[in-house]
Amino acid sequence: MEVKTSLLDNMIGVGDMVLLEPLTEDSFLENLKKRFDHNEIYTYIGSVVISLNPYRSLPIYTPDKVEEYRNRNFYELSPHIYALADEAYRSLRDQDKDQCILITGESGAGKTEASKLVMSYVAAVCGKGQEVNKVKEQLLQSNPVLEAFGNAKTVRNDNSSRFGKYMDIEFDFKGDPLGGVISNYLLEKSRVVKQPRGERNFHIFYQLLSGASDDTLKKLKLERDFSKYNYLSLDSATVSGLDDAANFRTVRNAMQIVGFMEDEMESVLELVAAVLKLGNIEFKPESRCNGMDESRIKDKNDLKEMCELLGTEQSVLERAFSYRTVEAKMEKVSTTLNVAQAYYARDALAKNLYSRLFSWLVTRINESIKAQGKTRHKVMGVLDIYGFEIFEDNSFEQFIINYCNEKLQQIFIELTLREEQEEYIREGIEWTNIEYFNNAVICDLIENNQNGILAMLDEECLRPGTVTDETFLDKLNTICADHQHFESRLSKNSKFLNDHSLPHNCFRIQHYAGKVLYRVEGFVDKNNDLLYRDLSQAMYKANHSLIKQLFPEGNPAKVNLKRPPTAGFQFKASVGTLMSNLQTKNPNYIRCIKPNDKKASHVFNGSLVCHQARYLGLMENIRVRRAGYAFRQAYEPCLERYKMLCKNTWPHWKGPARQGVEVLMTDLQVPAEEFSYGRSKIFIRNPRTLFFLEEKRKQCLEDLAALIQKIYRGWKCRSHFLLLKKSQVVVASWYRRYAQQKKYQKIKHATTMVQSYTRGWQARKLLRELKYQKKCEEAVTTITAFWHGTQARMELRRLKQEVRNKHAVTVIWAYWQGTKARRELRRLKEEARRKHAVAVIWAFWQGLKIRREYRKFFRANAGKKIYNFTIQRIMQKYFLGLKSKLPSMSPIDKTWPARPYSFLDGVHAELRRIFHLWRCKKYRSQFTEEKKAVYEEKLEASELFKDKKALYPSSVRQPFKGDYLEISKNPKYQKLSSAVDEKILLADVVNKINRANGKGSSRLFLLTKKNVVLADQKTGQLKANVPLTDLASVSTSTQTDGFFALKLKEGSPSAIKGDFLLSSDHLIEIITKLHRIGSMAADREKLNIDISDEFLVQFKQDKVCVKFIQGSPKNGNSVSCKRKNNRLLEVSVPASS
Repeated sequence: MEVKTSLLDNMIGVGDMVLLEPLTEDSFLENLKKRFDHNEIYTYIGSVVISLNPYRSLPIYTPDKVEEYRNRNFYELSPHIYALADEAYRSLRDQDKDQCILITGESGAGKTEASKLVMSYVAAVCGKGQEVNKVKEQLLQSNPVLEAFGNAKTVRNDNSSRFGKYMDIEFDFKGDPLGGVISNYLLEKSRVVKQPRGERNFHIFYQLLSGASDDTLKKLKLERDFSKYNYLSLDSATVSGLDDAANFRTVRNAMQIVGFMEDEMESVLELVAAVLKLGNIEFKPESRCNGMDESRIKDKNDLKEMCELLGTEQSVLERAFSYRTVEAKMEKVSTTLNVAQAYYARDALAKNLYSRLFSWLVTRINESIKAQGKTRHKVMGVLDIYGFEIFEDNSFEQFIINYCNEKLQQIFIELTLREEQEEYIREGIEWTNIEYFNNAVICDLIENNQNGILAMLDEECLRPGTVTDETFLDKLNTICADHQHFESRLSKNSKFLNDHSLPHNCFRIQHYAGKVLYRVEGFVDKNNDLLYRDLSQAMYKANHSLIKQLFPEGNPAKVNLKRPPTAGFQFKASVGTLMSNLQTKNPNYIRCIKPNDKKASHVFNGSLVCHQARYLGLMENIRVRRAGYAFRQAYEPCLERYKMLCKNTWPHWKGPARQGVEVLMTDLQVPAEEFSYGRSKIFIRNPRTLFFLEEKRKQCLEDLAALIQKIYRGWKCRSHFLLLKKSQVVVASWYRRYAQQKKYQKIKHATTMVQSYTRGWQARKLLRELKYQKKCEEAVTTITAFWHGTQARMELRRLKQEVRNKHAVTVIWAYWQGTKARRELRRLKEEARRKHAVAVIWAFWQGLKIRREYRKFFRANAGKKIYNFTIQRIMQKYFLGLKSKLPSMSPIDKTWPARPYSFLDGVHAELRRIFHLWRCKKYRSQFTEEKKAVYEEKLEASELFKDKKALYPSSVRQPFKGDYLEISKNPKYQKLSSAVDEKILLADVVNKINRANGKGSSRLFLLTKKNVVLADQKTGQLKANVPLTDLASVSTSTQTDGFFALKLKEGSPSAIKGDFLLSSDHLIEIITKLHRIGSMAADREKLNIDISDEFLVQFKQDKVCVKFIQGSPKNGNSVSCKRKNNRLLEVSVPASS
């Protein structure tokens, strides 16, 4: 069952100030302090949220907290900004009501953080999806960009918004965000040129100098040293806890997410750098011959660098700083500027340049985050704008800001009263008019079109003649002297003549939040906000892509002689548009308060908080809410919360909830004037009545808790007793069962013992009988066995005697045969010995006869003949041995038999040469014409690549096939074959290397006698047809890869798209055929083959270097090509083994 909770449960202090009793300023502050000390930084005033800045991180913004407040009633949980955001989002999604969240408070009170929390909560609870997440991310990432360009460090806040921001977030019917529109108000552009002591310029200047790379700063002509720039204050250039370098990277990333292009970001940074350079331009006085003073630039180096950044001529901008041209009808008057006017012009240009850049950024973000489509969408607006400002020295900016807060206070009171009145009418409660301070009279004092302060300031600025701040003050003193909220020392009202707290050059306005003293100095200049036309035209002439958009009035073709609208007029119109927009939406308020000026946690300055509460009108707000009924609640939750106070409604009321509440209030005897019944709610007039109900409920809950405890203890004791009783029964039953089992086991054991003895006796008796019977059978068997054994032995002895007799006969016969054989052998040996002796004697006799016959010849020619005979026999033996050992008929077989004697060296080598020539001739005689051409190509490949490219040795054994695709037989390439008229010498699949990423795409490579053709492998579509006459050279590496580049002649028709970088498994064959075709043609130059590990390839307009390196083992055995930058492709080739 879901547990019902309420704002009133576990409350520290009072969560809703409307219920504060008694209501005084002291009790109000004491309640805020009590909650602040317990880390309760949020408090309600009805539906308004008061937020105190804790100046530290609190664990109350986790995803679990988001889920806790999701789809919960506003008063169901303790006060939180998530409750307001959820109420606004659900009203927009479910009731189709446009919402706006107004966040106000002074600088440092946490307005920007509050707006971020609201947007992050809405982003967390709305729908999911790729497109929705992209929109949410863009909406959230627009904040870092605007904070960098629109926020600055002040004495009160390290990240103070120096502009007002209103964002309309558009949703579809499901409640998913579609986009948004941002409006900015009154950027404090005077901060660009001058900052108060202890404060900084806008964040982007410091982030750029701290976080940009050295190359970026060099390109922007900047240095990291802050002291080099006059527009940057040095006493607080660095802020503890603020990392400008990291924030710069965050801003760059946010701009990319929002949708800024790279060139747009570079243009923005160039303008930021130009503003810094502009501040370093200084002037010196120079007198002319006519006595007029004019100004000259001291050091033109900064001006030169600024002009280079903006793309404008230095002389044009230099003249714009020295002269001013005034046009009136058909006349032009050029006047010189003195030093003070030159500095004014420089600062005016810097302020306008930066403020227009900021406005362009807002417009550019709106283009990215705006919702697509023209249908109406649900809208939630978030307003983050300055709070009421009261300083020691208040000027034009504080006047404008306080005017805006007067308008917001006016609409706040009107909408609050209207909401109260509508609820009373809706519920049927009688409405009583509520008296309150209506600040419309103050708004009229400022914005009246006839006698308002802004109207008189515009009139004074447009008046011809001498116009000063003093003349403006005189005019105010004349017209506004009788106004009850205007005070001036020089007005006609005599009561202020002796008021020494009111200086002569000031006026004072009594705002709703208190009196504010304004110093009139600078009102006219700041309202005029003039930028000399010469500077606008100089900016328009710049070649920078962004400058022309920022200064459209500088276009000479669109010169407008009318004065531009004043700053006050523009702001008044913007505020009017904003008020009209807010009037159409349901308002939700967040009032931000800072507890101290030291930015310290756990410090609550009562006087400072009281001051803010006064000018925020919080007490007035509480009184308006309490003027009717202080508390209201629907009947169902009211009955659910208080039903235990009446016996008739406890524990369940079965009738309508309203009747149950009526019975309850009657039973409690609450006075009738303290409450009223509406149609769906009960209205309680005084907080005391509510606290009375709460006290009764608390007491009743204690009684109910005691009753519940009593019933629970009784139930627990009874349950324990029943458990013990049940356990006793179980134990007894188990014991009886155990005793019976033991008795049964004992009887069973005795029976088994008797049975075993009986069975043993019977078995032993049977065993004795069986043993006797077995002995008898064994005796018979043994006697039979002995008898058979005797008979068998007698037969055996007989057989053995018979065998012994036969063996004796055999032995005697064998001995006799052996004797006969040995005698015959001796006879044969003797006969052979005699025959051998006769042959030996005959041989010796024949030799003796021959020696006697030839003895006379041997003495004269024996040596020569024996030598010749020996040589002849050796040669004969050599040739016969060589014949049997000849190598194979293959010309590449390099083996040859070893020579037997050293004197045969010359003959051996000559025979080897003759044999090689002969077998080569025999091998050539077998060649056809086609085979002969292949070997000629192989020979030419050897001349081109041998000892030059590591791939060549592996290609020697591979025959040059030419047409690897059989393109004429393949029906897939029939169309391509018909498109090529000539005979195709080579057809292969190659990879065309892409310059962008180094990856290859498959192409068909066709080579004819006149053209090189590249076609798509899948479709056969012709991609390129390059005549061989357009080829200048072919480049390849010295390594084992298959990359080669076809370089085209400059100016040839084929060179328009650039060279071709290809990769093939048959690189040696392709380049050899290209070289051979070029060398055989008489009308073409010989094709140059460049073998190098680094060569240039022309891709359209750019030259790219292709570099070959040895790959590491971890890259494997494959060749890889990677793009290192726009000018380098690196090919990694595995090391050859």
